Formats: sequence, structure tokens, C-alpha cells
Amino acid sequence: MKYSCMFLMFFAFAAVNSQELPPQLTGPQLLNKAIAYHDPNDAWSNFVGNLEILTIAPDTEDRTSFIDINLPEKSFELISKRGEMINEYRVFKDSATVAKLDISKPDSIITTTEKDFERALTMRNYYTYLYGLPMKLKDPGTIVSYEVQRKNLNKKDYLVLQVNYKPGVGNDVWYFYFDPVTYRMEAYQFYKEKEERKPDLQTGEYILLSGEYKTNGILMPRVRKWYYNKDKKYLATDTILD
Repeated sequence: MKYSCMFLMFFAFAAVNSQELPPQLTGPQLLNKAIAYHDPNDAWSNFVGNLEILTIAPDTEDRTSFIDINLPEKSFELISKRGEMINEYRVFKDSATVAKLDISKPDSIITTTEKDFERALTMRNYYTYLYGLPMKLKDPGTIVSYEVQRKNLNKKDYLVLQVNYKPGVGNDVWYFYFDPVTYRMEAYQFYKEKEERKPDLQTGEYILLSGEYKTNGILMPRVRKWYYNKDKKYLATDTILD
């Protein structure tokens, strides 16, 4: 009887803990569950919409960015305003136009350079990547780890997916943090690649996500708070406005 009770207690304990822990997933399975949470109707692949984003950071003026994305037409437009300066970037496929204006000097002409056109393409890639996550992790050249890690961030346990990129696509190592029950994406982190698929822990940033903004059936994180990995120094906050 004594041993029977011990076995019963053991199996009861195991049953409780099996309920608390999510089932073991592979990396691709975790990614699919996260996409099912954020984009259940596969709307991102044909996304047409606009976003207004407020960026605040220490020791600098706030910036407001108005973004139009049309993925079927391969067009992108960004108009950003910080203080008296307005920058306009328009991209169609891989062609870009740039305009700059100092509204305190409306008659002045600000010369654009080749770097401005390169920045237009960079901004297109930056915004469509970050605001298209986690769906963008299905893009060609993305290497999703098979193993799912478990990590604690801000006193919460997460399922974590490591992502690397093929040469010519990217050279950072990324980690994506998902709620273990809902599979909602709540943080991500990137490092420079020190050696093949290994992060340089003295580089990069981590981003905490909160709130939700629904557009075209997609649940995007509304607020992104940026910090350095090295010393956890706060960098900036991006917020999608209604």
C-alpha cells in the first residue's frame, strides 16, 4: 500500500506538470503556431495598408512616420517628420525617389545623394521586415532552427526560436520570444554574427513588444521598446498610433 501511494503521487505530479508545460515543438512548428496567432488568414502576403508610428528617444525630438505598404504592387512610401525636417522616401520595386524639406526654410533646396536612395531601400526593407514579423521568417534565405529553446526574459519564460540567414540575405543572429501558451510574439533580439551561426554577445539589441494593433486581420505588436544587449541601455520606443 505504501508503494502504491507513492506511485499514485508520482503520476499525479507528472500529470500536473505535463499540463503546465507546452508540448515539445520543432522550430518550424513553433513558427507556424506564431503565424497562426498573428496572421490567421494569411493576409500579410497581400498586405495593402498604412501605419502611423511615433518614435520617442532620449535627448532627441520625437519623430512621426507615415508609412504606406502595398506588397502586391511592390511599392512603399515613408514620410517622416522630426522637428522642422521632413523626409520622403518612395520605392517602386527597386527604384526609389527621395525628397527632403526643411519647413522652416520652404524655399530652400536640399540636395539628395546616392546614400539617400540607398536609405530609401533600407527603410523599405526595415519596416516591411519588422512589421511583417513573424510572417517574414518564411522568406527565402531564412534559416529557422529546428530546436526550440526555453529562456527567461523579464521574469517570464518563453519559447525561443533562433533564426540565421544565408549569405547575401543577412548576417545577424536573431532570437524570437513567444508566449508558451498563446504563441504570441512578445520580444526579439539580434546580435552580429561572430562566427558561423554564433552570436557576438557584446553587440546588437533586444526589443520588448506590448499591446496589439489590428489591421487587415493581422495582429501587430503596437509598442516596441528598444534596448542594447550589452548594458540594457534604453534606446527608443516605437508606437503605432490609431
